[in-house]
This record gives sequence, structure tokens and C-alpha cells, in this order.
Amino acid sequence: MAAGFCVQDEFWGNGPRPGGFYSTPGGQTAPQYGPAKHTLHPMTTGTSVLGVKFDGGVVLAADMLGSYGSLARYRNISRVMKVNNTTVLAGAGDYADYQFLKEVLDQKIIDDELLGDGHSFSPKAIFSWLTRVMYNRRTRFNPLWNQMVIGGFHKGEAFLGYVDKIGVAYEAPSIATGLGAYMAQPLLRDAIEKKPNLTHADALALLERCLKVLFYRDARSFNKFEFVTVTEAGVEIQKPKSADADWSIAHLIKGYE
Repeated sequence: MAAGFCVQDEFWGNGPRPGGFYSTPGGQTAPQYGPAKHTLHPMTTGTSVLGVKFDGGVVLAADMLGSYGSLARYRNISRVMKVNNTTVLAGAGDYADYQFLKEVLDQKIIDDELLGDGHSFSPKAIFSWLTRVMYNRRTRFNPLWNQMVIGGFHKGEAFLGYVDKIGVAYEAPSIATGLGAYMAQPLLRDAIEKKPNLTHADALALLERCLKVLFYRDARSFNKFEFVTVTEAGVEIQKPKSADADWSIAHLIKGYE
């Protein structure tokens, strides 16, 4: 009997036991429990980003509000950045993911400048790289929850492109994300159809008008925003400004409760 038990124990020595887990080749011997490390729901978010080409460059604009759900929590955050002397970027969506992507881009530019070969990334190169990054994260089911707008001016040509969290990308004369795609984009397209060659002043006035409309209609927008312009002369990020708002007729608007 003892010998029989010995054979039985030896036969099942590596097998499953009550309450245990079978150790398969190349597998894990125990389940891995822990917190979810993927972004399931964006926490602090930014709303619409606008961009438009003009005769000689590109202008991007974004407000400076970081919304914690429906709470207007952070009212002085920047969502526009200078990538290099020919490229600018602005982001909507999760602000933490935007900060992560900004750090990666900053390091990428530093590494490129350290080569000292006289070359730098063009706006189209940054755009192409960003589409691969966003799509790669999406295929790993851990997307960067952002909609990015890339603007640039290189070799006499203005560039304006859009990339979202699943890798959808396109170029256009005007771009708007978030609620701006529904409320600001028609205004941008109408202005471009009426005057294809906008001046820099026209572009700034147009974007300010669109931001003002969004401030009235988008509960996640804010009346403090930044403009960033890229031309052949380089990149200029203007100081934050606010538009004049008039809420005197607000009490007359009814029926939307």
C-alpha cells in the first residue's frame, strides 16, 4: 500500500491539487491580481482645440481649463506646446496623458538636437510619428486619451493635422476637436470659403470668435485661452487672454432645462 501511494504521489507530483493551479510550461504558477493600470476613464480633461491655416503659417488655440468631471478645477493650465522651431502641438482630452506625451516629445527633440547633424524633425515627421504612437497604444488596449492637433511651417508650406486616441489622422485647412467640431468648425470653414487666404490678424480674430462661441455653449470651456503661431520666422506663444463676454440676455433663454 505504501508503495502504491508513492507511485500515485510521484505521478501527480506536478499536477493540479485541490485549491491549487496547474503549472503549464511557460505559464505563471499563480494568478496576478492588482489594480488596473490602464486609463479607463480620463480624470482631468481639456475641451476643444482649434487650428487654422493662414497665408504664411498656422495658428492653434486652446482654453486653459482643466475640468475634473464637471468641476472647473484647474483654470490656468497650458495645452499648447512648442515642439521645435517649425512645429507646434495642442491637445484635448486627458491632461495626464497630454503631459506624458509632452515629456516624450521633449526628450525626442533633445535626442535629435544632440546628434548635431543640422537636421530637425519637420511637422509632417512629427505628425507621422504621432499617428504610430497613438495607434500602437490603441492596439495594446491602453490608448492615450487625447485628440492632438499638430501645426507647422516648413519649406514655405503650412501644415495642419489631427490625430486621435485610436490613430485616426488627417490633414485639413481648419481643425476643431471636442464640441468645437460641431460648433466652431462650421464657422472656420465658412470663413475660409469666403476668404481662402486669411491674414494672421484674420486667423486670430476668427479663432477668438470661435472660442467665445464655445465659452457660451460648452460647459467645459473657459474664457481664458492661449494662441500659438508658427510661421517662417519661428514659433510664438502669446500671453493668455480673455474675450469680452455679455450674459445680459442669459435669463431670457428658456426651454433647455
